[in-house]
Amino acid sequence: MGEEARLPPHLPARDGRRGTRAERGQRPASIPPFQSFLDEHRTLVYRFLVGAVGPNEADDCFQETFLAAMRAYPNLRHADNLRGWILAIATRKAIDAARARNKRAEPVADVTELLVGQAGPASDAESEALGGWIDEPLWNDILELPPMQRVALVHRVLLDRPYAELAAAMGSSVDSARANVYQALKKLREAWTNRERH
Repeated sequence: MGEEARLPPHLPARDGRRGTRAERGQRPASIPPFQSFLDEHRTLVYRFLVGAVGPNEADDCFQETFLAAMRAYPNLRHADNLRGWILAIATRKAIDAARARNKRAEPVADVTELLVGQAGPASDAESEALGGWIDEPLWNDILELPPMQRVALVHRVLLDRPYAELAAAMGSSVDSARANVYQALKKLREAWTNRERH
C-alpha cells in the first residue's frame, strides 16, 4: 500500500470551532483543479522541505510529495484543509528521506576533504527558500538533528504552525510534537553554547 493510501483524505479545518465543516452542517469546500492546488502550495512545501531535509534533497522530496498528492487527489472528498494535507505528505517524505540517508553509505574520494569542510556555503536557492534567517553553523546543527526533531522544528519555527497542526502532519500526539520541538531547541542551544565557549 502506497504512502498516499495511509494518509487521511483531509485534516480538519482550523477556524476556532470544533469539528469539520460537514460535522457542523456546512458545505465542504470544493476541490480545485490539481494545477491550482500545486500553484498555491508549492512555495510553502518547498520552503518546508529545504528546512527539513536540506537543499540537496529538497527537490526530490518535493517531487515525491506532489506525485503522492496527485495520485491521491482524485479520492479527496472535500478541500477543507488542503494545506494541512499536503504538509502531512511532505512531512512523511522528509522523515523517509532522513531515514534513507542514515541507512546508506556516502562514498567520498578523499576522507581529509570530508573532515576539513563537510558543508559548503549556503547556495542562493537555499538562502532564498529559507528567507535568509539561518546562518551556516546553525544550519549544520539543524541537519544533524534526528529526523522527527528536525521536521517538528521546521514546522513550528519556520512555518509557525500550531502544535495541533504539527502533530497532525507528523501523525503523532500534541505532547509528542511539543517534546520533539523542545528536544530540537535544547540541542541547538547546547551546540550554540559550546561554540560560544570555544
